[in-house]
Amino acid sequence: MRRQRLIFGATAAGLTAVALTLGGVLHDSSSANPAAVAQAATSAGVQTRPGETNAAVARLQAALRGNPNDVTSLDSLGLAYQQRARETGDPTYYTKSGEALHRALALAPRDLVATSGLGSLALSRHRFRAALVLGRRARAISPTTARNYGVIGDALVELGRYPAAFKTFDTMASMQPGLSSYARISHARQLLGDLPGAIRAMKLAVDAAEGQGEAGAWTHVQLGLIYLSVGKFRAAAAEDRQALWVFPDYAYALDALARAEAGLGHYRSAIGFEQQAVNRIPLPQYVATLGDLYGAAGRPQLAQKQYELIGVIRRLLVANGVKTDLETALFDVDHGIRLHASLSLARLAQRERPSIDGDDVLAWALERTGHCGEGLRYSQRALRLGTLDALKFFHRGMIEGCLGHAAAKRAWLRRALRLNPQFSILWAPVARLELR
Repeated sequence: MRRQRLIFGATAAGLTAVALTLGGVLHDSSSANPAAVAQAATSAGVQTRPGETNAAVARLQAALRGNPNDVTSLDSLGLAYQQRARETGDPTYYTKSGEALHRALALAPRDLVATSGLGSLALSRHRFRAALVLGRRARAISPTTARNYGVIGDALVELGRYPAAFKTFDTMASMQPGLSSYARISHARQLLGDLPGAIRAMKLAVDAAEGQGEAGAWTHVQLGLIYLSVGKFRAAAAEDRQALWVFPDYAYALDALARAEAGLGHYRSAIGFEQQAVNRIPLPQYVATLGDLYGAAGRPQLAQKQYELIGVIRRLLVANGVKTDLETALFDVDHGIRLHASLSLARLAQRERPSIDGDDVLAWALERTGHCGEGLRYSQRALRLGTLDALKFFHRGMIEGCLGHAAAKRAWLRRALRLNPQFSILWAPVARLELR
Protein backbone atom coordinates (compact mmCIF):
# COMPACT_ATOMS: atom_id res chain seq x y z
CA MET A 1 0.00 0.00 0.00
CA ARG A 2 1.33 3.43 -0.98
CA ARG A 3 0.94 4.89 2.52
CA GLN A 4 2.99 2.09 3.97
CA ARG A 5 5.77 2.78 1.47
CA LEU A 6 5.88 6.33 2.81
CA ILE A 7 5.81 5.00 6.35
CA PHE A 8 8.94 2.92 5.80
CA GLY A 9 10.53 4.58 2.80
CA ALA A 10 12.57 7.21 4.62
CA THR A 11 14.25 4.74 6.93
CA ALA A 12 16.53 3.84 4.04
CA ALA A 13 17.72 7.43 4.19
CA GLY A 14 19.84 6.77 7.23
CA LEU A 15 17.10 6.96 9.84
CA THR A 16 17.19 3.27 10.78
CA ALA A 17 19.54 3.87 13.69
CA VAL A 18 16.81 5.68 15.60
CA ALA A 19 14.28 2.91 14.94
CA LEU A 20 11.74 5.10 13.17
CA THR A 21 8.41 3.74 12.12
CA LEU A 22 7.46 6.24 9.45
CA GLY A 23 4.02 6.50 8.63
CA GLY A 24 7.07 17.65 4.92
CA VAL A 25 5.22 20.79 7.59
CA LEU A 26 2.57 22.18 9.50
CA HIS A 27 -0.77 23.08 12.45
CA ASP A 28 -0.07 25.62 9.86
CA SER A 29 0.24 24.28 6.34
CA SER A 30 3.44 23.24 4.70
CA SER A 31 3.19 26.43 2.77
CA ALA A 32 3.99 28.31 5.89
CA ASN A 33 6.93 26.11 6.80
CA PRO A 34 9.36 28.49 8.47
CA ALA A 35 12.04 25.82 8.74
CA ALA A 36 12.26 25.52 4.96
CA VAL A 37 12.59 29.29 4.56
CA ALA A 38 15.08 29.53 7.40
CA GLN A 39 17.19 26.73 5.94
CA ALA A 40 17.22 28.37 2.51
CA ALA A 41 18.19 31.70 4.06
CA THR A 42 20.97 30.11 6.08
CA SER A 43 22.32 28.34 3.00
CA ALA A 44 22.63 31.72 1.31
CA GLY A 45 24.54 33.22 4.22
CA VAL A 46 21.64 34.89 6.01
CA GLN A 47 21.64 34.49 9.78
CA THR A 48 18.47 33.89 11.79
CA ARG A 49 19.53 34.92 15.28
CA PRO A 50 17.80 37.93 16.87
CA GLY A 51 18.80 41.18 15.16
CA GLU A 52 21.14 39.57 12.65
CA THR A 53 18.75 39.46 9.69
CA ASN A 54 18.36 43.24 9.77
CA ALA A 55 22.13 43.66 9.77
CA ALA A 56 22.43 41.20 6.87
CA VAL A 57 19.84 43.17 4.88
CA ALA A 58 21.74 46.43 5.44
CA ARG A 59 25.05 44.81 4.46
CA LEU A 60 23.60 43.32 1.28
CA GLN A 61 21.88 46.56 0.29
CA ALA A 62 25.20 48.38 0.66
CA ALA A 63 26.95 45.76 -1.48
CA LEU A 64 24.34 46.14 -4.20
CA ARG A 65 24.69 49.90 -4.27
CA GLY A 66 28.30 49.30 -5.26
CA ASN A 67 27.47 46.47 -7.68
CA PRO A 68 23.76 46.35 -8.65
CA ASN A 69 24.32 43.27 -10.83
CA ASP A 70 25.81 41.03 -8.13
CA VAL A 71 23.62 37.97 -8.48
CA THR A 72 24.84 36.35 -5.26
CA SER A 73 23.98 39.45 -3.22
CA LEU A 74 20.58 39.69 -4.91
CA ASP A 75 19.89 36.05 -4.05
CA SER A 76 20.90 36.54 -0.43
CA LEU A 77 18.92 39.76 -0.12
CA GLY A 78 15.79 38.14 -1.55
CA LEU A 79 15.98 35.33 1.01
CA ALA A 80 16.81 37.75 3.83
CA TYR A 81 13.66 39.73 2.98
CA GLN A 82 11.62 36.51 3.34
CA GLN A 83 13.18 35.96 6.75
CA ARG A 84 12.31 39.55 7.73
CA ALA A 85 8.72 38.93 6.64
CA ARG A 86 8.53 36.02 9.07
CA GLU A 87 10.24 37.95 11.84
CA THR A 88 8.04 41.04 11.54
CA GLY A 89 4.81 39.89 9.88
CA ASP A 90 5.26 42.76 7.39
CA PRO A 91 4.17 41.42 3.98
CA THR A 92 5.87 44.27 2.13
CA TYR A 93 9.05 42.21 2.55
CA TYR A 94 7.49 39.61 0.26
CA THR A 95 7.27 42.22 -2.48
CA LYS A 96 10.87 43.26 -1.87
CA SER A 97 11.99 39.62 -1.93
CA GLY A 98 10.26 39.03 -5.24
CA GLU A 99 11.87 42.11 -6.77
CA ALA A 100 15.38 41.05 -5.70
CA LEU A 101 14.99 37.43 -6.82
CA HIS A 102 13.45 38.38 -10.16
CA ARG A 103 16.36 40.76 -10.76
CA ALA A 104 18.79 37.94 -10.03
CA LEU A 105 16.91 35.64 -12.40
CA ALA A 106 16.94 38.25 -15.16
CA LEU A 107 20.73 38.40 -14.87
CA ALA A 108 21.17 34.62 -14.54
CA PRO A 109 18.15 32.72 -15.94
CA ARG A 110 19.32 29.38 -14.49
CA ASP A 111 20.12 30.76 -11.05
CA LEU A 112 19.20 27.97 -8.64
CA VAL A 113 18.94 30.08 -5.47
CA ALA A 114 16.64 32.65 -7.11
CA THR A 115 14.42 29.96 -8.65
CA SER A 116 14.14 28.00 -5.41
CA GLY A 117 13.71 31.22 -3.43
CA LEU A 118 10.83 32.29 -5.65
CA GLY A 119 9.28 28.88 -5.03
CA SER A 120 9.51 29.44 -1.27
CA LEU A 121 8.04 32.90 -1.75
CA ALA A 122 5.11 31.47 -3.71
CA LEU A 123 4.47 29.03 -0.85
CA SER A 124 4.48 31.88 1.68
CA ARG A 125 1.99 33.73 -0.51
CA HIS A 126 -0.24 30.61 -0.74
CA ARG A 127 0.29 30.43 -4.51
CA PHE A 128 0.79 26.72 -4.61
CA ARG A 129 0.50 26.01 -8.33
CA ALA A 130 3.17 28.62 -9.03
CA ALA A 131 5.31 27.14 -6.25
CA LEU A 132 5.06 23.70 -7.84
CA VAL A 133 6.20 25.05 -11.21
CA LEU A 134 9.13 26.88 -9.62
CA GLY A 135 10.11 23.92 -7.46
CA ARG A 136 10.19 21.64 -10.50
CA ARG A 137 12.17 24.24 -12.42
CA ALA A 138 14.69 24.40 -9.59
CA ARG A 139 14.88 20.60 -9.53
CA ALA A 140 15.59 20.58 -13.27
CA ILE A 141 18.50 22.97 -12.64
CA SER A 142 19.86 20.86 -9.78
CA PRO A 143 18.28 17.42 -9.25
CA THR A 144 20.59 16.74 -6.30
CA THR A 145 19.61 19.80 -4.22
CA ALA A 146 17.34 18.58 -1.43
CA ARG A 147 15.53 21.84 -0.70
CA ASN A 148 13.99 21.81 -4.21
CA TYR A 149 12.11 18.67 -3.20
CA GLY A 150 10.84 20.48 -0.11
CA VAL A 151 9.27 23.21 -2.24
CA ILE A 152 7.72 20.64 -4.56
CA GLY A 153 6.40 18.46 -1.74
CA ASP A 154 4.96 21.38 0.21
CA ALA A 155 3.11 22.59 -2.88
CA LEU A 156 1.78 19.09 -3.61
CA VAL A 157 0.45 18.78 -0.03
CA GLU A 158 -1.52 22.01 -0.37
CA LEU A 159 -2.84 20.89 -3.76
CA GLY A 160 -4.12 17.65 -2.19
CA ARG A 161 -1.72 15.43 -4.14
CA TYR A 162 -0.62 13.45 -1.11
CA PRO A 163 0.97 10.28 -2.55
CA ALA A 164 3.19 12.40 -4.81
CA ALA A 165 4.00 14.75 -1.93
CA PHE A 166 4.97 11.95 0.43
CA LYS A 167 7.13 10.31 -2.23
CA THR A 168 8.87 13.66 -2.73
CA PHE A 169 9.51 14.01 1.01
CA ASP A 170 10.96 10.49 1.05
CA THR A 171 13.33 11.50 -1.74
CA MET A 172 14.32 14.63 0.15
CA ALA A 173 15.01 12.67 3.33
CA SER A 174 17.10 10.11 1.47
CA MET A 175 19.18 12.91 -0.06
CA GLN A 176 19.62 15.05 3.05
CA PRO A 177 18.39 13.84 6.44
CA GLY A 178 18.07 16.90 8.63
CA LEU A 179 15.80 19.51 10.12
CA SER A 180 13.71 20.27 7.02
CA SER A 181 13.24 16.65 5.95
CA TYR A 182 12.50 15.42 9.48
CA ALA A 183 9.90 18.18 9.92
CA ARG A 184 8.19 17.22 6.68
CA ILE A 185 8.20 13.54 7.61
CA SER A 186 6.59 14.53 10.90
CA HIS A 187 3.88 16.46 9.08
CA ALA A 188 3.25 13.58 6.68
CA ARG A 189 2.84 11.18 9.59
CA GLN A 190 0.46 13.57 11.31
CA LEU A 191 -1.63 13.83 8.16
CA LEU A 192 -1.83 10.03 8.08
CA GLY A 193 -2.93 9.85 11.72
CA ASP A 194 0.38 8.51 13.05
CA LEU A 195 0.83 10.89 15.98
CA PRO A 196 3.50 8.87 17.84
CA GLY A 197 5.50 8.72 14.62
CA ALA A 198 5.00 12.43 14.04
CA ILE A 199 6.34 13.16 17.53
CA ARG A 200 9.38 10.94 16.98
CA ALA A 201 10.26 12.64 13.72
CA MET A 202 9.78 16.13 15.14
CA LYS A 203 12.05 15.25 18.05
CA LEU A 204 14.69 14.40 15.46
CA ALA A 205 14.11 17.85 13.94
CA VAL A 206 14.53 19.40 17.41
CA ASP A 207 17.87 17.61 17.81
CA ALA A 208 18.99 18.60 14.31
CA ALA A 209 18.15 22.26 14.97
CA GLU A 210 20.01 22.55 18.27
CA GLY A 211 22.09 25.73 18.37
CA GLN A 212 20.38 27.23 15.29
CA GLY A 213 18.48 30.00 17.10
CA GLU A 214 15.13 30.69 15.48
CA ALA A 215 15.07 27.40 13.58
CA GLY A 216 15.58 25.53 16.85
CA ALA A 217 12.78 27.48 18.50
CA TRP A 218 10.51 26.70 15.57
CA THR A 219 11.01 22.95 16.01
CA HIS A 220 10.01 23.16 19.68
CA VAL A 221 6.86 25.06 18.69
CA GLN A 222 5.98 22.44 16.09
CA LEU A 223 6.46 19.61 18.58
CA GLY A 224 4.27 21.54 21.02
CA LEU A 225 1.56 21.91 18.38
CA ILE A 226 1.43 18.14 17.94
CA TYR A 227 0.94 17.76 21.69
CA LEU A 228 -1.67 20.54 21.57
CA SER A 229 -3.64 18.69 18.89
CA VAL A 230 -4.25 15.76 21.26
CA GLY A 231 -4.95 17.79 24.40
CA LYS A 232 -1.52 17.39 26.04
CA PHE A 233 -1.50 21.01 27.09
CA ARG A 234 1.24 20.84 29.74
CA ALA A 235 3.61 19.09 27.35
CA ALA A 236 2.76 21.66 24.67
CA ALA A 237 3.37 24.57 27.04
CA ALA A 238 6.74 23.07 28.06
CA GLU A 239 7.88 23.00 24.43
CA ASP A 240 6.66 26.57 23.86
CA ARG A 241 8.54 27.81 26.92
CA GLN A 242 11.66 26.03 25.70
CA ALA A 243 11.26 27.81 22.37
CA LEU A 244 11.09 31.14 24.18
CA TRP A 245 14.24 30.28 26.10
CA VAL A 246 16.03 29.47 22.83
CA PHE A 247 14.67 32.52 20.99
CA PRO A 248 13.18 35.15 23.35
CA ASP A 249 9.96 36.97 22.43
CA TYR A 250 9.35 34.51 19.57
CA ALA A 251 5.87 35.29 18.25
CA TYR A 252 5.15 31.75 17.06
CA ALA A 253 5.93 30.40 20.54
CA LEU A 254 3.90 33.12 22.26
CA ASP A 255 0.85 32.27 20.13
CA ALA A 256 1.24 28.53 20.72
CA LEU A 257 1.74 29.05 24.45
CA ALA A 258 -1.42 31.15 24.57
CA ARG A 259 -3.40 28.27 23.07
CA ALA A 260 -1.84 25.78 25.47
CA GLU A 261 -2.71 28.02 28.42
CA ALA A 262 -6.28 28.36 27.12
CA GLY A 263 -6.48 24.56 26.96
CA LEU A 264 -5.56 24.48 30.63
CA GLY A 265 -8.30 27.02 31.36
CA HIS A 266 -5.84 29.82 32.15
CA TYR A 267 -7.54 32.51 30.09
CA ARG A 268 -5.90 35.47 31.75
CA SER A 269 -2.39 34.25 30.99
CA ALA A 270 -3.51 33.06 27.53
CA ILE A 271 -4.70 36.57 26.69
CA GLY A 272 -1.41 38.01 27.90
CA PHE A 273 0.69 35.68 25.74
CA GLU A 274 -1.53 36.17 22.68
CA GLN A 275 -1.36 39.94 23.09
CA GLN A 276 2.44 39.67 23.12
CA ALA A 277 2.31 37.61 19.93
CA VAL A 278 0.10 40.21 18.26
CA ASN A 279 2.42 42.99 19.40
CA ARG A 280 5.39 41.17 17.88
CA ILE A 281 3.76 40.04 14.61
CA PRO A 282 0.14 41.09 13.95
CA LEU A 283 -0.86 38.07 11.88
CA PRO A 284 -4.61 37.63 11.27
CA GLN A 285 -4.69 34.25 13.03
CA TYR A 286 -3.11 35.74 16.15
CA VAL A 287 -5.55 38.64 16.21
CA ALA A 288 -8.47 36.24 15.66
CA THR A 289 -7.30 34.00 18.51
CA LEU A 290 -6.96 37.02 20.79
CA GLY A 291 -10.51 38.03 19.91
CA ASP A 292 -11.80 34.53 20.62
CA LEU A 293 -9.99 34.51 23.97
CA TYR A 294 -11.57 37.82 24.94
CA GLY A 295 -14.96 36.41 23.93
CA ALA A 296 -14.44 33.27 26.04
CA ALA A 297 -13.39 35.47 28.96
CA GLY A 298 -16.66 37.43 28.75
CA ARG A 299 -15.21 40.59 27.18
CA PRO A 300 -17.15 40.85 23.90
CA GLN A 301 -16.29 44.48 23.17
CA LEU A 302 -12.58 43.76 23.25
CA ALA A 303 -13.20 40.69 21.10
CA GLN A 304 -15.01 42.78 18.49
CA LYS A 305 -12.18 45.31 18.48
CA GLN A 306 -9.73 42.55 17.54
CA TYR A 307 -11.99 41.18 14.83
CA GLU A 308 -12.23 44.61 13.22
CA LEU A 309 -8.44 44.72 12.85
CA ILE A 310 -8.35 41.55 10.79
CA GLY A 311 -9.77 43.13 7.64
CA VAL A 312 -7.09 45.83 7.67
CA ILE A 313 -4.29 43.27 8.04
CA ARG A 314 -5.71 41.07 5.30
CA ARG A 315 -5.90 43.98 2.86
CA LEU A 316 -2.19 44.58 3.44
CA LEU A 317 -1.46 40.89 2.83
CA VAL A 318 -3.46 40.82 -0.39
CA ALA A 319 -1.77 44.00 -1.60
CA ASN A 320 1.55 42.18 -1.29
CA GLY A 321 0.51 39.08 -3.17
CA VAL A 322 -0.70 36.83 -0.35
CA LYS A 323 -3.84 34.80 -1.04
CA THR A 324 -6.03 34.59 2.06
CA ASP A 325 -9.24 33.10 0.62
CA LEU A 326 -9.27 29.91 2.70
CA GLU A 327 -8.38 31.61 5.98
CA THR A 328 -10.87 34.42 5.36
CA ALA A 329 -13.66 31.98 4.54
CA LEU A 330 -13.03 29.98 7.72
CA PHE A 331 -12.94 33.05 9.95
CA ASP A 332 -16.12 34.47 8.43
CA VAL A 333 -17.99 31.16 8.66
CA ASP A 334 -16.88 30.63 12.26
CA HIS A 335 -18.04 34.10 13.23
CA GLY A 336 -21.26 34.21 11.18
CA ILE A 337 -20.09 36.95 8.83
CA ARG A 338 -21.70 37.16 5.36
CA LEU A 339 -22.30 33.43 5.29
CA HIS A 340 -23.42 33.10 1.67
CA ALA A 341 -20.52 35.22 0.43
CA SER A 342 -18.25 33.12 2.63
CA LEU A 343 -19.57 29.95 1.01
CA SER A 344 -18.68 31.33 -2.43
CA LEU A 345 -15.21 32.21 -1.14
CA ALA A 346 -14.79 28.74 0.37
CA ARG A 347 -15.69 27.16 -2.99
CA LEU A 348 -13.09 29.30 -4.73
CA ALA A 349 -10.48 28.52 -2.07
CA GLN A 350 -11.13 24.77 -2.28
CA ARG A 351 -10.69 24.80 -6.06
CA GLU A 352 -7.36 26.58 -5.69
CA ARG A 353 -6.29 24.51 -2.67
CA PRO A 354 -7.97 21.08 -2.91
CA SER A 355 -6.32 19.77 0.24
CA ILE A 356 -8.03 18.18 3.23
CA ASP A 357 -8.09 21.67 4.78
CA GLY A 358 -9.74 23.16 1.71
CA ASP A 359 -12.28 20.34 1.75
CA ASP A 360 -12.97 20.81 5.47
CA VAL A 361 -13.50 24.58 5.27
CA LEU A 362 -15.90 24.11 2.36
CA ALA A 363 -17.72 21.33 4.23
CA TRP A 364 -18.15 23.63 7.24
CA ALA A 365 -19.34 26.55 5.08
CA LEU A 366 -21.88 24.25 3.45
CA GLU A 367 -23.17 23.10 6.85
CA ARG A 368 -23.50 26.65 8.12
CA THR A 369 -25.58 27.59 5.07
CA GLY A 370 -27.79 24.49 5.15
CA HIS A 371 -26.21 22.55 2.24
CA CYS A 372 -25.52 19.55 4.43
CA GLY A 373 -25.69 16.75 1.87
CA GLU A 374 -22.95 18.38 -0.18
CA GLY A 375 -21.15 19.22 3.04
CA LEU A 376 -21.01 15.54 3.99
CA ARG A 377 -19.22 14.67 0.74
CA TYR A 378 -16.52 17.26 1.39
CA SER A 379 -16.23 16.23 5.04
CA GLN A 380 -15.60 12.66 3.94
CA ARG A 381 -12.86 13.94 1.64
CA ALA A 382 -11.38 16.01 4.46
CA LEU A 383 -10.96 12.85 6.54
CA ARG A 384 -9.76 10.60 3.73
CA LEU A 385 -6.16 10.30 5.01
CA GLY A 386 -7.13 9.21 8.52
CA THR A 387 -5.94 12.51 10.00
CA LEU A 388 -6.66 12.85 13.72
CA ASP A 389 -8.07 16.38 13.84
CA ALA A 390 -10.69 17.16 16.47
CA LEU A 391 -12.00 20.22 14.63
CA LYS A 392 -12.62 18.19 11.49
CA PHE A 393 -14.40 15.58 13.65
CA PHE A 394 -16.57 18.34 15.15
CA HIS A 395 -17.47 19.67 11.70
CA ARG A 396 -18.43 16.15 10.63
CA GLY A 397 -20.59 15.72 13.71
CA MET A 398 -22.48 18.94 13.07
CA ILE A 399 -23.00 17.96 9.43
CA GLU A 400 -24.41 14.58 10.50
CA GLY A 401 -26.72 16.38 12.91
CA CYS A 402 -27.87 18.73 10.16
CA LEU A 403 -28.81 15.64 8.13
CA GLY A 404 -30.81 14.21 11.03
CA HIS A 405 -28.28 11.47 11.85
CA ALA A 406 -28.41 11.85 15.64
CA ALA A 407 -26.32 8.80 16.55
CA ALA A 408 -23.58 9.65 14.05
CA LYS A 409 -23.56 13.23 15.28
CA ARG A 410 -23.00 12.20 18.86
CA ALA A 411 -20.32 9.68 17.88
CA TRP A 412 -18.29 12.28 15.97
CA LEU A 413 -18.64 14.93 18.69
CA ARG A 414 -17.54 12.44 21.36
CA ARG A 415 -14.59 11.50 19.17
CA ALA A 416 -13.58 15.15 18.87
CA LEU A 417 -13.71 15.70 22.62
CA ARG A 418 -11.91 12.44 23.41
CA LEU A 419 -9.05 13.45 21.13
CA ASN A 420 -8.83 16.98 22.48
CA PRO A 421 -11.34 18.23 25.07
CA GLN A 422 -10.38 21.85 24.31
CA PHE A 423 -9.93 21.58 20.55
CA SER A 424 -11.37 25.04 19.86
CA ILE A 425 -11.99 28.14 21.95
CA LEU A 426 -15.21 28.66 20.01
CA TRP A 427 -16.49 25.16 19.31
CA ALA A 428 -15.41 22.79 22.11
CA PRO A 429 -18.06 24.31 24.44
CA VAL A 430 -20.65 23.87 21.66
CA ALA A 431 -19.72 20.21 21.26
CA ARG A 432 -20.19 19.60 25.00
CA LEU A 433 -23.51 21.42 24.94
CA GLU A 434 -24.74 19.34 21.97
CA LEU A 435 -23.97 16.14 23.87
CA ARG A 436 -26.07 16.99 26.92
